[in-house]
Amino acid sequence: MRLCTYISDGQSRPGLVTDSGIVDLASRMGHDSLRALIAAGDISKAAQFASETADHALDDVVLAPVIPDPDKIYCIGLNYLDHVEETGNVETPNPTVFARYPASQVGHNAPLIKPLESDKFDYEGELALIIGKEGRRISEADALSHVAGYACYNEGSVRDYQRHTAQYLPGKTFFGTGGFGPWMVTADEIPDPSALHLQTRVNGQVLQDTDLTLMINSVPKLIAYCSIMLPLLPGDVIVTGTPGGVGSRRTPPIWLRDGDVVEVDISGIGVLRNPVVAET
Repeated sequence: MRLCTYISDGQSRPGLVTDSGIVDLASRMGHDSLRALIAAGDISKAAQFASETADHALDDVVLAPVIPDPDKIYCIGLNYLDHVEETGNVETPNPTVFARYPASQVGHNAPLIKPLESDKFDYEGELALIIGKEGRRISEADALSHVAGYACYNEGSVRDYQRHTAQYLPGKTFFGTGGFGPWMVTADEIPDPSALHLQTRVNGQVLQDTDLTLMINSVPKLIAYCSIMLPLLPGDVIVTGTPGGVGSRRTPPIWLRDGDVVEVDISGIGVLRNPVVAET
């Protein structure tokens, strides 16, 4: 089942994506956001509307970030060996974790904003997981039961700001630099996220291509680790890391420019597509 957040007539609403379009879940289930629907434990109830006539054609609405208003966005760095090697880092015993803010996110087909301050805007295709059930100090054995679903993420990075100091955050949360979408595929359809395949394309050229089984820290380990600091809440997002092939580590570097189109394609989920627009 595919669930999304969409905007119609200026209103943000949760929707069920079917082959014929989007079925509005706000009017049918009484939840004004996908985060609220997840928090109420009503994901499985949405399936009863899958055969209903769509309220909107997919092309007639704007898709927002899957969860526009998460309490937390945890991003994982250096979680594939080829990316560790290309950046000159070393594998660490615990995950590298940093934060993004919700205002840095855009939805499917929305422009990624290359900021005025930098010409070193980079792509990072990643798998995002959305938490479905609250928990703290979650065990790895129980971790997947806390997942509501999975989505594609482009964890766009402003590399020079990222490297101003040892702290990643300035380069990781510029306005409009993170693509999140196109929708969430519910966890029952992806029993093993490590079985997925990820590909990132810029203007049709494949620049990242990996099996998620190559993650250094698995999805269960990331959930268990992140749940130590604060309770994970429904709608929280963990972005699980990018593989090798980022633009900054190529010779010559490949930086995102005005007019480029970036696609993050994950098997079993779909394709997140974002054009790049230079801020003026």
